[in-house]
Amino acid sequence: MGSRKVTFASDWQGRNITVAGLGVSGISAARALAGLGASVTVVDGGSGAAHEERAARLRAEGIAVRLGDAESLPPGTDLVVTSPGWKPTSPLFAAAAEAGVDVIGDVEVAWRLRGPDAAPWLAVTGTNGKTTTTQMLASILQAAGLRTAAVGNIGTPIVDVILEGDDAYDVLAVELSSYQLHWAPSVRAHSATVLNLAPDHLDWHGSMEAYAADKGRIYEGNHVACVYNVSDKATEDLVREAEVEEGCRAIGFTLNAPAPSQLGVVDGILVDRAFVPDRQKQAQELAEISDVQPPAPHNIANALAAAALARAFGVQATAVRDGLRAFRPDAHRIEHVADVAEVAYVDDSKATNTHAAQASLAAYESIVWIAGGLAKGATFDELVTGAAKRLRGVVLIGADRALIREALARHAPEVPVVDLDRTDTGAMSEAVRRAAELAQPGDTVLMAPACASMDMFTNYNKRGEAFADAVRELGSTRA
Repeated sequence: MGSRKVTFASDWQGRNITVAGLGVSGISAARALAGLGASVTVVDGGSGAAHEERAARLRAEGIAVRLGDAESLPPGTDLVVTSPGWKPTSPLFAAAAEAGVDVIGDVEVAWRLRGPDAAPWLAVTGTNGKTTTTQMLASILQAAGLRTAAVGNIGTPIVDVILEGDDAYDVLAVELSSYQLHWAPSVRAHSATVLNLAPDHLDWHGSMEAYAADKGRIYEGNHVACVYNVSDKATEDLVREAEVEEGCRAIGFTLNAPAPSQLGVVDGILVDRAFVPDRQKQAQELAEISDVQPPAPHNIANALAAAALARAFGVQATAVRDGLRAFRPDAHRIEHVADVAEVAYVDDSKATNTHAAQASLAAYESIVWIAGGLAKGATFDELVTGAAKRLRGVVLIGADRALIREALARHAPEVPVVDLDRTDTGAMSEAVRRAAELAQPGDTVLMAPACASMDMFTNYNKRGEAFADAVRELGSTRA
């Protein structure tokens, strides 16, 4: 577990810690804390074979596990470590508050485990684009010859990385969700960004104001740069409200020509007017738009945010270019699947909310849009109004498709709509076939659902795979 196991054992030795959640982050935290000498009990309300298997592995390591009861606090608990998804209103936390027991998250544990010479954090949050931006940032840092990793909400438990030791990395690219930030009051990043803010997870946070406040925690105590989105004033407001280290700067990113202390775009070139000797008169070329894949507007914004964080850490311009050229996004993020009969088919299954779908729709001129799923309380009027002129047609699927159909009737009544009332395994194939019938040469069939997937699919990955399979099936019939 690295050299710090001995150094910090006294901080955790003998403590009675309850870990809430038997998922990836909960298991990681439980093992780490038990290894540091704590007495750990994991609680989870689930049951079944998968839970029993995980529980058996932990019990074999001397970690207590309680399944089927996630509400009562185990006797003697002096700290609760929660997995990110647990709501603040969970009965377990009410019991902890009544007992005077603190609740923190796994990210907070990781921060407290850091030694004095630990790698600084460059932190990323936002409603959309977090994972892509964090991966872009890691690619840039690697191109600069730095030892780094993309960690946190991106899939690699940050506790595991921290326990590798202070000398394992030069800098970490850390993706943080609003859930994680809520439970991480002590985190102080070298530099950080909030990419954008739009209503999401409001059932968890309780209000848009609470959601924004949790996102804004990422700026607290920043040392060098608070990076914000010039086109999203709410992100700049969060910078203004943050308590930062003296000398920390507000750095904007924009798809337009940048003002001083901003990064932006000029004549197809990503440029820096923030980290140059004379930002009033100088600009540093970083990369070309063609170096960013895909070169959709929202992805250019992601690249600028990643570049700003890297430049705040002192990375040279050539490394920004090389890192962006080397980067390829994960699957189902505005991913070109194939061209069939001069029509492009694009999978953006990751667009699970209206803000993400809006960015995706803005990337193409003439679109047959496949949309629908679980709306999670979202409304679609603003999304449809903004996209109406680009829509050749729409194919609707999923449980809450009526909400989108009604918005289309109000704001784009001339756009033809196909409403598919089926949720079986062949539904996506029919959606793609019907979209192909609406499309004309030069159009893009874009699956950007603006909804969650769980009404029809296990997750957005499975939805994207079904779309890609359907496109390939279509191509084989038209070959």
